[in-house]
Amino acid sequence: MSPVPISLLNSIKHSKIPYLFWLAVLLLCALPAVTSAQEVTEQDTAVAAAPTWPEDSLGRRTPRGTVSGFIKAVADGDYTRAAFYLNLVSPTDTIQDGAAMAQALQRMLDQRSKTIPRSWISNLPEGDLDDNLPQNLERVGTATVDEQNVDILLEKTEGPAGGPIWLIAAETLKQVPLQEAAPAETVVEKTLPGFLEENRWGGAPTGHWLGLLLIGIVSYLLAWGITSGLIFVIGYIWRRTRNEPTYGFISAFSLPVRLYLAALLLVYLSQRLGISFVLRQRFSELTIIIGLIAVLLLLWRLVDVITSFSKRRLVERHNMGGISIVLFLQRGAKIALVVFGVIFILSTLGFDVTTGLAALGIGGIALALGAQKTVENFVGSVTLIADQPIRVGDFCKVGDTSGTVEQIGMRSTRLRTTERTIVTIPNGDFSSQKIENFAHRDRFLFSPTLRLRYDTTPPQIQAVLRSLRETLSAHPKIEKTSARVRLTEITADALKVEVFSYILTRDFNEHLEIKEGLLITMMDAVNSKGKGFALPVQQLLVSNDGAGMEEGKDKAS
Repeated sequence: MSPVPISLLNSIKHSKIPYLFWLAVLLLCALPAVTSAQEVTEQDTAVAAAPTWPEDSLGRRTPRGTVSGFIKAVADGDYTRAAFYLNLVSPTDTIQDGAAMAQALQRMLDQRSKTIPRSWISNLPEGDLDDNLPQNLERVGTATVDEQNVDILLEKTEGPAGGPIWLIAAETLKQVPLQEAAPAETVVEKTLPGFLEENRWGGAPTGHWLGLLLIGIVSYLLAWGITSGLIFVIGYIWRRTRNEPTYGFISAFSLPVRLYLAALLLVYLSQRLGISFVLRQRFSELTIIIGLIAVLLLLWRLVDVITSFSKRRLVERHNMGGISIVLFLQRGAKIALVVFGVIFILSTLGFDVTTGLAALGIGGIALALGAQKTVENFVGSVTLIADQPIRVGDFCKVGDTSGTVEQIGMRSTRLRTTERTIVTIPNGDFSSQKIENFAHRDRFLFSPTLRLRYDTTPPQIQAVLRSLRETLSAHPKIEKTSARVRLTEITADALKVEVFSYILTRDFNEHLEIKEGLLITMMDAVNSKGKGFALPVQQLLVSNDGAGMEEGKDKAS
C-alpha cells in the first residue's frame, strides 16, 4: 500500500473540514493500492495453484484416474500394469509379487465389495478434502473379508517427477487374502459352466453378463411382488385407499418404489452372488440413474395426482381461472423435474455440468428480463385466484369498464360489457386497479329525493311524510332499522324530502320491481296528500326597449 503523505495528515488534524470528508479521501487514496495488492495476491495464488508436474502416463494424478486405470488393467488381464496402481512399500516386493497382489485384490473385490461409482470419486489432484479422512487418504469402497469390513483406501504419494500419485493404500493391501488363503468360490462361479467362465467379454466372464441380466429380471419380479403385496395389504386394512384421492396417491408410489427396490435388489444380489466387480463398476452409474429416475417419476406422478385433485375441487367451486393456474404450475414443475434429472444424470455419467448451469442461469436472467410483462400478468392472475375479488359470472367495475366476468386466464381477464362487447384486461393491470364487485352486494340502496311544490302547507307535508313512512314500514322487503323519511331542505323552488332505506334482495331484477312499486305508491301519496311535485320553473326576462326574451330554465324535479 502506498504511504499517505504527512502533510495530508497534518492538514486533516488542523482543518475545519468535517472528519468524515477526510476519511473518505484517505480511503480513496488507499483503494488503488489495496486493489493492486489484491490482484497480485490473486495472481500469485493462481500461479501457485497451477500444476507444474508432467502428466502421469498411467493417469494416477487423481483418485478417479487411479481407480479407472486399475479397473481397465484388470479387465484387460494385464496384472503387471495393474501392479503399478498398488502401493507396494516393501523393498523386497517385485513386479511379479505386485501382479499376484493385484490378482488377489481383484478376487477380494469380486467376492463381497461395495465400490463408489467412478463419477463420484474425486477427480482433483488433492482429492476430496471434506470426507473426514487425512488429506493423503481417499475411501473408494468397502469389502468383506472373514465377515469383517475392510476399507478400500487410496493413498497419495509423491511421484518421481514430483506431484501427487494416488495408489491403492498399503493398509488395504495388508487385508487382502493371499491365493492360498483365498475364500471359497462364489455362487456364480459354482453355478456357471466352465466355458462361460473362460470366455471373457468386456473385461468380465461371459457368464457374469448373463448372470447380471438374470439377477436384474429376478430383482424386478421380486420388487413387483413386494409392492403389489404391500398395496393389497394396505387396501385391505385401510378401506379409504379405494377412494380418490387416496387411491391416486397410493398408485403414484407403486411404480417408482418398484423401480427403486429393483435397483437395490440388483446391487445387493450382484454383490452377494459374486458378480465381477469390473462388471458391477461398469453398471454402478446405471443403478444410481435408475434410482434417480424412480424418485423423479414419483414426483412426476404426485404432481399429476395433486393437479387432478385440485382441478376437481376447482370445478366444484366453479373456479375456472384457478384451473389455468394449476395447469401452468403443473407444466412448470414437470419442466423443472426434467431439467434437474438431465443435469443429475449427466453429472453421474461424469460430464462437467458447470458450464451448462452457468448457461441456464444467464438464459434464465435473459428470459426473465424479456418476459417481465408475462411474469407480471402471471403474478396478477395468481393474486386474482388467491384473493378472489372476482369470480367467473360476477358483474363488476374495473376502472372505467363495467361488465360480467367471462374468463380469468393466465395472461388476461375477459369482461362482457352491457353493450355485449368483450373487453380484455391484462391481469397485471387488472389486479392493480380498483375493483368494484356488484355480485357480492347483499342489499340494494333505495334513496330517492322527492321535490314537493312550494305552496304545500305544513299539515299537508306532515300527511305526505306519514304516508311515505307507512309505505316503507308496510313493505316486507324494506329493512326497518335503517328506513327513514325526512324533510331535509327548503330551496327557492321546491321542498326536498329525502327517503332512505335498503331493499332486502340480492336479485337485481327483483330490486327493480320493488323499486318501481315503491315509487308509484309514493307518487300517489304526494299527489293525494299534498299538492303534487314541483315543476320546472320558467323565467321571462324583459329588456329596456320592451323586447321580450324568454329563457327556459329547467330545475330538477
